[in-house]
Amino acid sequence: MTHSLHTVKLTIEYDGTDFVGWQIQENGRSVQAEIERALDQILRERHSVVGSGRTDAGVHARGQVAHCRVSAAVDLRELNHSLNSVLPDDIAITSIDEVPETFHARYSAIERRYKYFISTRRSPLLRRYDWWVKYSLDFDLMNRASEIIRGEHDFTSFCRTKSEVNHHRCTITDAGWTKDENSYVFDIAADRFLHGMVRTLVGTMVDVGRGFISSDEILRILDERDRRAARMAAPPQGLFLWEVKY
Repeated sequence: MTHSLHTVKLTIEYDGTDFVGWQIQENGRSVQAEIERALDQILRERHSVVGSGRTDAGVHARGQVAHCRVSAAVDLRELNHSLNSVLPDDIAITSIDEVPETFHARYSAIERRYKYFISTRRSPLLRRYDWWVKYSLDFDLMNRASEIIRGEHDFTSFCRTKSEVNHHRCTITDAGWTKDENSYVFDIAADRFLHGMVRTLVGTMVDVGRGFISSDEILRILDERDRRAARMAAPPQGLFLWEVKY
């Protein structure tokens, strides 16, 4: 007897500190593996979960999205509750919704949004969730740099050298910095992101804010299409996958 299957969308929040990243790897805990294990335990059969994109080791998510196929007989509200009962403390399923069979967490996405958090004061409570920057930053220069990257560009200079993609063009729909007394937040949205792209952009813009390079250098770095042209990548703990839109 076969059960009809429904496609469901899971919205997921996690603290990435103790994970090797989203994707299953042999060298440690992954978010994907923990969710698949929890599904298998509750539903007593194997399930494959497909995420909207990978997050690296130490990177967090407030709104990661994944999809999988489950029996139509499954009560989704009950499944959500059961998953959160068995998942480890650093993962939570914030919602489960039935979606059309054609839905794909990665390929159906039209926009992804990330936020990166910088603290200008040392805080033991925030050390897992921001980058403590000890030097003063010029907010206006960093925002000027963020304006330059808006629109469609080739971001080869801002991604890992071994990034296996067909092309390096991305369209940045929103990018900018906000600040308060002790923090800076970078907010960026695009149709797609390359491996390591947001962290390299942040690290480069922090060097703009420190006065090491001018904001106009961003254009030269883009044009060079060479990772060696950009600056250091910011550390992973300040980065959050904030939202995925469909």
